Amino acid sequence: MLSALSDNNRLRLFSGSSNPSLSQEVARYLGMDIGPMLRKRFADGELYIQIQESIRGGDVYLIQPCCHPVNDNLMELLIMIDACRRASARQITAVLPYYGYARADRKTAGRESISAKLVANLITGAGAQRVLAMDLHSAQIQGYFDIPCDHMYGSPVIIDYLKNKQLSDLVVVSPDVGGVARARAFAKKLNDAPLAIIDKRRQSHNVAEVLNLIGDVDGKTAVLVDDMIDTAGTLSEGSRLLRAQGARQVYACATHAVFSEPAINRLSGGLFEEVIVTNTIPVPGDHHFPQLTILSVANLIGEAIWRIHEESSVSSMFR
Repeated sequence: MLSALSDNNRLRLFSGSSNPSLSQEVARYLGMDIGPMLRKRFADGELYIQIQESIRGGDVYLIQPCCHPVNDNLMELLIMIDACRRASARQITAVLPYYGYARADRKTAGRESISAKLVANLITGAGAQRVLAMDLHSAQIQGYFDIPCDHMYGSPVIIDYLKNKQLSDLVVVSPDVGGVARARAFAKKLNDAPLAIIDKRRQSHNVAEVLNLIGDVDGKTAVLVDDMIDTAGTLSEGSRLLRAQGARQVYACATHAVFSEPAINRLSGGLFEEVIVTNTIPVPGDHHFPQLTILSVANLIGEAIWRIHEESSVSSMFR
């Protein structure tokens, strides 16, 4: 008996509404079109989704970063997954350029939720059989899934960009102790640049207090590396400390441009020579400022999708 779809036509790509421009870039890289989908809301705000082509026996990839508004975009992803499962897709992969609720990844006090695990359960329960995520807030989140989870990084495009700028006397700076592993890997790919660490004590959510700097930045170009920029409190306080310690220039690099208020005022206030992010999250026009550079990760995601679909090695991409 013939399969419902030939091997050449088995790969199907669909986009949620949170970042359609990134999905279109991924589709162009893969040389295919985004699948047709009907999306509408009822009067009370409930979301309705219908896949408008046959995907029976297909390998479906759903691209949906769970960024602002997080709850709406997460619910849309879950409904997309369920619609594909009920349409008899052979395999459903949730492609999450940005994974929402990732910061609540462990219990630090009593009577609180581990939301990162809850979201993993929801995605799995909806019917996803695989997850492709980029720059999770902590690598341990991969273990929250009982299905395969491929974790890739946006750093290659940022590193290539910095190499082309040919900056001198670089020192890579971790904005906190938790980001040391990320900063060390980043520094290694920048010709083994030296590493510095900011000792930070967080008094409450979105409020950071910088206390000390471990390492030498005097007269050097400091590159602050983080996975996301939310309110930019950590990075702005870090930049002030680096300049006080003699840094000649300060660059900020992050994969996810969350940019909650008052991030734009902090980032555009002259503390940074440049703020380098990727397009995992769409940045609206009113959030653009002269120091901002947005790099595309579409080719990285597209190549990962293709390798997963072809069942070829992807390990070199996820480091």
